[in-house]
Amino acid sequence: MLPLLVLGGCSTVDGLLGKVFKGRTPVALEARPVEDPLPANEFVLQSAEQSVIGEPQAVFARDEDTFSDFAREYGLGYDEIVAANPGIDPWLPGENTPVILPTQYVLPDVPRQGLVLNIASKRLFYFPQAADGEPQRVLTYPIGIGRVGWETPLGAASVISKARNPQWWVPASVRAEHAAMGDPLPAIVPPGPDNPLGTRVLKLDMPGYLIHGTNQPYGVGMRVSHGCVRLYPENIEDLYELVDVGESVMIINEPYLAGRKNGDLFFEAHAPLADDTVAPEEHLQALFEAQTEASGRTMNAHLEEHIMSLAQQPLGVPIRVAMYDANELMSRVRVVHNTITADPDEPTLLEVREMMNATGDKDASL
Repeated sequence: MLPLLVLGGCSTVDGLLGKVFKGRTPVALEARPVEDPLPANEFVLQSAEQSVIGEPQAVFARDEDTFSDFAREYGLGYDEIVAANPGIDPWLPGENTPVILPTQYVLPDVPRQGLVLNIASKRLFYFPQAADGEPQRVLTYPIGIGRVGWETPLGAASVISKARNPQWWVPASVRAEHAAMGDPLPAIVPPGPDNPLGTRVLKLDMPGYLIHGTNQPYGVGMRVSHGCVRLYPENIEDLYELVDVGESVMIINEPYLAGRKNGDLFFEAHAPLADDTVAPEEHLQALFEAQTEASGRTMNAHLEEHIMSLAQQPLGVPIRVAMYDANELMSRVRVVHNTITADPDEPTLLEVREMMNATGDKDASL
């Protein structure tokens, strides 16, 4: 846990975040050098105190680009990139529109070991054990989670088995749901392109719950499953090679996170899940109490108000708390090359929209 700064006389942040993207204009960002994108998934912690990884980036859209394209290309989930870009059409951002890539993350305030899944941010963090004398690494990937009524469970678990090219034993509850919709499913789906588990699966000791790939990657980063956790095919293949049977798993729900990097304090807010049984105020109060306990002093009332205002703008992007400049985030954004390339084998825009808007979800498992 990291102590929050005690600030006095904070101005409200309603106006601050109302203008936080005032520098997101082609003219303002085109003046900056265009760099190569940062590595998307793996980071090295410089110290045990560091709890913020990555940097925010921005890319200029081309006429045919969509948020789904940007998400897959830059290691993000769909909901993440939508939240970070309010007011921009995710299907038609438009030629030369600057799109924020929320590629900076506050680490969850839990022990840094094994797999940590934060369903509020729809993101997985993996902390491999560091060798003696070596710095701690962390890998992070976007995840799809259970939709309303089929929630991904919280709590501690472990990986009890792994499989390549798995069969999908369709749960009876899922078969019944699909039968009622006139879309019957077989009892077993064999390996292959029609298997919703993809090419890799990690089985948890939570009965019926898996971490797996997918044959419909456009649902990664959204609430689309029957409770299982899904990753992009390339991400689950990498993770599969790193995670051993017996690895610990912690599934948490933390929409609000605070952390430090280079002495600066950052706050990251995500929209609480629609069916969250904990009120936003309770989540914030728990954060305040944890930070007060860590610092050994009561939090300044102005700072609490400052954080609560930030929480009302859940961009999912870490904001530097001590800064008063309304354009603080944009001052840190790294402009990077648009590396999306057209793939003739990929679905068309219309097909992707139909897949993502479909109410039935035949590719989810329990």
